[in-house]
Amino acid sequence: MTFFTLIFFYLLFGFVQGFTEPIPISSSGHLVIFQDIFNLKMDDLTFEILVNFASLLAVLVIYRQDIIRLATNGFHFLTKKQNRLAAEREDFMFIVYLLVATVPAGVIGLLFEDQIGNTFSSAKMIGITLIITGFALFIIRNLRGQKADRQLTLKDALIVGLAQSVALIPGISRSGATIVAAMLLGMKQATALRFSFLLYIPISLGTFMLSIGDLLDGRLVELWLPYLVSFVTASVATYFSLKWFMHIMARGNLIYFSLYCFVVGTIAFILL
Repeated sequence: MTFFTLIFFYLLFGFVQGFTEPIPISSSGHLVIFQDIFNLKMDDLTFEILVNFASLLAVLVIYRQDIIRLATNGFHFLTKKQNRLAAEREDFMFIVYLLVATVPAGVIGLLFEDQIGNTFSSAKMIGITLIITGFALFIIRNLRGQKADRQLTLKDALIVGLAQSVALIPGISRSGATIVAAMLLGMKQATALRFSFLLYIPISLGTFMLSIGDLLDGRLVELWLPYLVSFVTASVATYFSLKWFMHIMARGNLIYFSLYCFVVGTIAFILL
């Protein structure tokens, strides 16, 4: 493989990862499908760490105002002994629920992620799990919940957290699983979307912190330019893809993602 071909594939896979990360069509599943199409095994842990961190940065930028508000009000709630505002308590509890929802995927990921990845890593299995994702999105296509941020409960957090752990299976979209669970629990579209992507932050940040050793022991120096290309591409693609998905959620057009998962899942199952 020539150097320019290498750059092309790292750009392509960086774009695929970044663009599909926020939308409910499974970034991990699409990477497997594209590798199968090009007959190229992208067995590069450093690449995975960097592009996931790139997507995390894009999410942090988009939700920066929510993050600053939550951190500020949460800190005030903890440090004040009296005259606590209702908004401060609500934001503190929202943080608590995010942390609770992080636990299932964190524990299951640490214990079983390798076994799950090895079991469901074939293109045919990705086809099946994409079809399952499509059915789940079809179920919630017309739901319009009423539950706002301040009305969330510990039970809601646990259920959404368990849904996120299901997304450890390649082909099951993380954003799709958490949003489906949130919508079935009666959350508003905006609340479901915000909880899903703020929930992405601790799990992604935790994964990155645990992977720093692998990153430093990898091929970072040898392939710094391809990695830089994929990192920039993934971060930009995630930013615009998430902005687009927020617009789609506001309009309630999840049916299109459902149909997409049906089509791509069927093609992957039959042809790959």
